Amino acid sequence: MDEQAALADRFETHRGKLRAVAYRMLGSPAEADDAVQETWLRLSRTDPGTVARVESLPAWLTTVISRICLDLLRTRASRREELVGDHVPDHVTRTAAATLTDADARGPEDEVLLVESVGRALLVVLDTLTPAERVAFVLHDTFAVPFDRIAPVVERSPAATKKLASRARGKVRGTPALPAAELTRHRHVVEAFLAAARGGDLDALLAVLAPDVVRRADPAALPLGTAPEIRGADAVARETVLLTANARYAALALVDGAPGIVVAPRGRLLLALRVTVDTGRVSSYEVVATHARLRHLALAVVPD
Repeated sequence: MDEQAALADRFETHRGKLRAVAYRMLGSPAEADDAVQETWLRLSRTDPGTVARVESLPAWLTTVISRICLDLLRTRASRREELVGDHVPDHVTRTAAATLTDADARGPEDEVLLVESVGRALLVVLDTLTPAERVAFVLHDTFAVPFDRIAPVVERSPAATKKLASRARGKVRGTPALPAAELTRHRHVVEAFLAAARGGDLDALLAVLAPDVVRRADPAALPLGTAPEIRGADAVARETVLLTANARYAALALVDGAPGIVVAPRGRLLLALRVTVDTGRVSSYEVVATHARLRHLALAVVPD
């Protein structure tokens, strides 16, 4: 076996972990695969003598793919700033929704990977971090990479890198607006609502909705001609059943400090539901869909 073939074999033993690192950083299976391939290309082009002197190939590969991911995240952030202002027209939001849904229909195995390996809500929250925060958090908190090895990747000192990860961790955890016991009770109600919505279970929805529940929504979140506000458990439950397709892309999250719901095909935030719970039932919920409003929501992972 020649040197290149032997190097390829060594690389293959690390492909799974590299893809896991890239997927958590990028939130996209396709982009993660591209990052892994670029890592292999850089390794294959490296002088064999240099490779032979590498003390730890896994650590070297993790550093390389992390830098690739950081560059991709920075490019993505730059494009987002250029393309998106303070408002996204409603028809653009609807088009994005259709595109994401179609993409998921073509790749259900990727959707399963997203839910099982990372978690939909976490991917949404990770997408709110700066590129350097995301890289530092993923490497340290998920893969236990020490800060002195992360520091060169994000071009910070180890102490500054530690602060980056800490800041990211704070954003991921969020700040609950409710006492712990009340937070747990509200979480159970929202979980019951989401489970009923996913199953299209009208009776279960009626059981978890207050009789005078109010549903408000940005027009961009609704089919054309649908009222932005409806009242009453029967009307809200029946509409929710009609929109069950969105529920399969939904996950529990902290929305402005309280249990709510994010709808995120492939981990990309499309809608958020601000849910109000009163006396053990959903008394109202608001569907936020415009970019200007979504980006001002405080989103975090619900604590266990």
